Amino acid sequence: MAQKKPFVLRLDPELLKAVEKWAADEFRSTNGQLEWIVQQALKEAGRLKKPKAG
Repeated sequence: MAQKKPFVLRLDPELLKAVEKWAADEFRSTNGQLEWIVQQALKEAGRLKKPKAG
């Protein structure tokens, strides 16, 4: 897996609370949930690179 780059993210407290609840409901960390949300949004928008076949 590629190295992950840390960065600061400022969120509205209510938004963060909702993400934390969603993460707990799915047995993920808040960070993991945010990463999953971003990944899903990028997939839906067609903005992720397609993996190269072997």
